[in-house]
Formats: sequence, C-alpha cells, structure tokens
Amino acid sequence: MPFFDLGSTRIEYTLVNGRSRRYTYFRFRDDLTLEVILPRGKKVDVSRVVGERSAWLRREYDRLSRSVNVLEGDQVMFDGKMLTVVFSKSQDDSILPEPSKGRITLFASSSERIRELVRRWFLAESSTYAVKTVAELSPKLGVRATRVDVREIGKWGYCTREGRLSFSWQLAALPERLREYVVLHELTHLVHFDHSRAFKRKLAAVCPDFRAREKELDLIVPFDRLTLS
Repeated sequence: MPFFDLGSTRIEYTLVNGRSRRYTYFRFRDDLTLEVILPRGKKVDVSRVVGERSAWLRREYDRLSRSVNVLEGDQVMFDGKMLTVVFSKSQDDSILPEPSKGRITLFASSSERIRELVRRWFLAESSTYAVKTVAELSPKLGVRATRVDVREIGKWGYCTREGRLSFSWQLAALPERLREYVVLHELTHLVHFDHSRAFKRKLAAVCPDFRAREKELDLIVPFDRLTLS
C-alpha cells in the first residue's frame, strides 16, 4: 500500500475514484489508513494535494488516534463505558445490561438478531433520557421545545426553527456529562439559531465548561449502522 510521511507519522493510503469532477477528498478509515478520493476523469498530483492539506490531515489523524468508537468489535459503549456484547440463545428476545460486570447479554433465537436488539435498546434508553432531560433543563434557559424525539441522524443533535429538538439514537452511549452537553447545546439553539458569540455566551451561562465537553465529545465516534454479528 502506498504511503506518505506526515512528520514522524507514516500514513498508508489508497486511491478511490469519486463522483465529483472537480474536488479531491480525504477520508480516514477506522484503522487510520486514508482514502484519497479523486475527481472523476481528472489527473491529480497526490503529493501536491497531500502537502496542501497536511495541517488538516495531521490534526485529523491525531484526533482519530485518540478517539473511541461507540462500536468496537464485540463491544459497545453505554454511559461512557465499553460493554462486551454476549449472545445467549433463547426463543424470546430480551436484553440484560450489566454495566457493573462490563457486559450486556442479548437473548435471541439467532445471533442475527443482535443488531436489531442493540438498536432497540439504544433507541429506548436515548428517548427516555432526551425527553426527561429536555424537560428538566429547559427552565434554565427559559425555553420550550415544540417536540423532542430521537432518530437515526448523523449528528448528536439538532434544532429546527420551529423548535423541534432531535437527538441521535446513540445518545445513551455517551457519559452523562456529554449527554447533558448535547441537550444544553440544542436547547440554546432555541434562543440563538446559530453559533454566534451570543450563542456561546448563553451556552457558557448554563454550561461553563462547554468547550472542554466539546473536545471530549469530538473524540467519540458514532456508528451509522450496527455491524455486530
């Protein structure tokens, strides 16, 4: 596999043909190898574009090398802790979380049911937390959401101009201080629908260490689709 040196770090990469005719993109895989996605039908000097993006590549590589995946092999993060997923054959679907023992046991007729059971568990836990915490924290900002839900979205949370707050179904994976930060962040958008200085001042008033929590959250990598088997 070809590679380039980024300071003292050697990064292996593969070239992939993309759909764009103009732009070159970079994407790190879970194993920290890099995909260089080339514009369709256009020759690219890979060494040159890597050099132009070297600062970003170094920051992203450093961030990902320190990050933790919500799903890692046969383990899944819950409340900030990694639990080993144990499958037990049973005719009835059920879940037995045992965080104190570092595991969650999934009872099902087939191991193929594991993905669906974990998804259901996360959805239920995240929904309960989001609805409860939004209700508890809303008075601190003097706001009220028009609707609160948990969905399969690519962000930890978002707010619409109509006042709807949506949160990731993986919210339950996060430790409490980061779950709370996500909720406070979205509630603040009900006051300032942007990331302006006014938004940050308002957020700081209810979450003084929000910048530290942002950095912690940035090190947790959610997964789009469950790949347990």
